Amino acid sequence: MDPERFLAELKQSGLCAIIRCREAGAAEPIARRLIEAGVRMLEVTLTTPDAEQTIQALATDAPAEVWVGAGTVISTEDAERARAAGARFIVTPGLCPAIEAAASAGLPSLGGAWTASEVMEAHRRGATAVKIFPASSGGPAHLKALRDPLPHIPLVAVGGVGLDDIAPYRAVGTIGFGVGGPLIGDAARGGSLDALAERAGEFVRACRS
Repeated sequence: MDPERFLAELKQSGLCAIIRCREAGAAEPIARRLIEAGVRMLEVTLTTPDAEQTIQALATDAPAEVWVGAGTVISTEDAERARAAGARFIVTPGLCPAIEAAASAGLPSLGGAWTASEVMEAHRRGATAVKIFPASSGGPAHLKALRDPLPHIPLVAVGGVGLDDIAPYRAVGTIGFGVGGPLIGDAARGGSLDALAERAGEFVRACRS
């Protein structure tokens, strides 16, 4: 795995789709429709019942330019499970051992943080970029307040980021976005995949730098 390539792709495409489903079998068709719609980076959360099988299936035949990762990765064991399934990156909800485990394995990661101290610690532990979560609690002003003293650490806004929020976050230096509910919508509960594809197209265009 190449953290620098991962970071370059994140900066270019700007969007990481977050797939979190309650039912086994729901995540893979969502992921495939997102890929068809132009999404080049997606995470399947480990809270999804068949997350590892889904990641493995996607990693086997997804186009080379598509980055399939694992989300809600917390422990060293989680990171190893994700890597073994074929995940090309991991995402954590906060500071946890998975960040260091990924760095040791050369696996790119988005390490979760909220405060300046947490951002610095995630970076120190080896996070490729730092996920500010939940971004909606502070909005673009919070990202700007973090970016001003820490311009060398790439920040990603995750949590409650809607289509209309992209431009304000971009304006303060956010390099990318993790988007779940506003993008996936009711597709995780059996909703229209065609409507999902339409939303995906809108987010792909809005997030691309």
